[in-house]
Amino acid sequence: MAPPATPAIAQTSRPLDGLRLEASGPAGPADGLVAEHLRLLGAKETGRPGERMTLVRPEGGGITAHVTWGDLAVDEATAQAATGIMAVHGRRDGAPRGLAADYAATAAGVLTVQGLLAGLLAQARGSQVTSTEVSVERAGLLAVSQYLAAAGAEEAEVAETAPGGPPFTTADGVVFELETLDPGAWAAFWRTLGAPVDAVRRGWRPFQFRYATACAPFPQELHTSAGGHGWERVREAARSSGAEVCALHTLTERAAEYDGAPPWKLTAHEASYSGSGAPPSVDAPLAGLTVLEAGRRIQAPLTAHLLGLLGAEVVRIEPPGGDPLRGMPPTCSGVSARWLALNRGKKAVEVDIKSAADRKRLRAMAADADVFLHNWAPGKAAALGLDHEDLSAANPALVYAYTSGWADRLPGAPMGTDFMVQARTGVGEAVRPADEPPVPSLMTLLDVLGGLIGTEAVLAGLLLRQRTGAGVRVDSSLLGAADVLTTPARTRAAQGLDPRRPAGFRRPVPTADGWIALPDHAALPYDAHHLSTARALERLSERGLSAVPVVTDLAGPLSSGPISRDAHGSPAVPAPWRFA
Repeated sequence: MAPPATPAIAQTSRPLDGLRLEASGPAGPADGLVAEHLRLLGAKETGRPGERMTLVRPEGGGITAHVTWGDLAVDEATAQAATGIMAVHGRRDGAPRGLAADYAATAAGVLTVQGLLAGLLAQARGSQVTSTEVSVERAGLLAVSQYLAAAGAEEAEVAETAPGGPPFTTADGVVFELETLDPGAWAAFWRTLGAPVDAVRRGWRPFQFRYATACAPFPQELHTSAGGHGWERVREAARSSGAEVCALHTLTERAAEYDGAPPWKLTAHEASYSGSGAPPSVDAPLAGLTVLEAGRRIQAPLTAHLLGLLGAEVVRIEPPGGDPLRGMPPTCSGVSARWLALNRGKKAVEVDIKSAADRKRLRAMAADADVFLHNWAPGKAAALGLDHEDLSAANPALVYAYTSGWADRLPGAPMGTDFMVQARTGVGEAVRPADEPPVPSLMTLLDVLGGLIGTEAVLAGLLLRQRTGAGVRVDSSLLGAADVLTTPARTRAAQGLDPRRPAGFRRPVPTADGWIALPDHAALPYDAHHLSTARALERLSERGLSAVPVVTDLAGPLSSGPISRDAHGSPAVPAPWRFA
């Protein structure tokens, strides 16, 4: 019999209740997002946002965050160019492209909230930390860390990196995304639509690896087959095969159904937590805390990775035989470079969650942990007896974190994977300017941003526990990430305005030997096609204009800058915060 649910504390109990937000300096990257998230967590604003933000405690003192663009970047466009975001997003098109949404600054804003929460938590545990600094460039490098890791691996990709990919268009003009993790369902779907057998076979690998490579150059015959049928026939093919399809939604449609929910939900329960132990060091604010992570793919593993970079001990729960993705090529010293980007430094324990004895062992481990984190399919934790109520019975002060696809906010939603959530929430419109058809990015935008928001939510839960003694359930989602990313565009749509950026927005300029990116809304005063990148930048500088070269080969940043190599020889992006 399941244990009774513990009573919830009043919803007004928030981790930043009683704290005051003060800002100074000129407007900074994502300062509006930072102020909004801090407000949702209980802080009281006392003025306009700025690049320096201080959370002041009721008893005095607090912590200050400073957000900068970085060493090369001066705005979102140049940050995307300098960090490789343009290169990765542009792979499906065969040339670098800027994301029309402010992705790097959004990531930096969430990381800034994380730094403030981690700093307050550390102060409450006796640390002398007083400030944190985040740059948009560091946030951008973190966003493409898996792609950078693969570029610096000992071996080449096993799937071709060439232009191409979803979505597909039906005979009656419906643009849709397709998702399945099962090669049998893939084959059955296309067989129903009459696609050539050889094309179906050749298309599976690039489709399967599109999460890793940000492109999917599968045969044109698949697009032709999809275009030979109407939408209802395509939906029937999906239902009969076990695959899932989702028509691309507009930002106007998303705005009409938007429920205004925060990107996470904190539910506090009565407990009697009283932290103890040595104060954490300034640069490891979560030292002394233990995180159990039962995550797969990107979202939850990235959440735990960031908690580990903040000093927590992360114990990864893996199936018998270990995580099969450890061996996914390309590798460094026999270990997947992409896997290391998300999981280096974690301990691992093999647990067979299908075994009653091992589930009992996992519950015992959770009884001594501070955080239990997973991103299992909806309902799986409850079916296994590993839901919040089950684990909090032995550890009422546990912070139980679930990073999901939809957070039960959209009834009838499709499979909660990155590209399906992008399709369903209008991200395809938000990331493309008006002269490009709405298309979800094949860069894992929401898995990464969802992981960042998951970390923000866990830190909020830990701080709430520290301040009130309560246990906390934390829910975050890819849907929440999509809503955060599309806020400006969705707001324009809700006001009846054109939500999309103008033609050519954030499109880099080709030179004789590469590409350059100018700041947003700046125009190149001459034709650079015949100039080298270096000369084009020099001529702009002579006119008092700024620009940066676009990173197109991700191996480039590995030879200079802040990226190091780990013990396996794999590229390691540095922690995005600096604490002092």
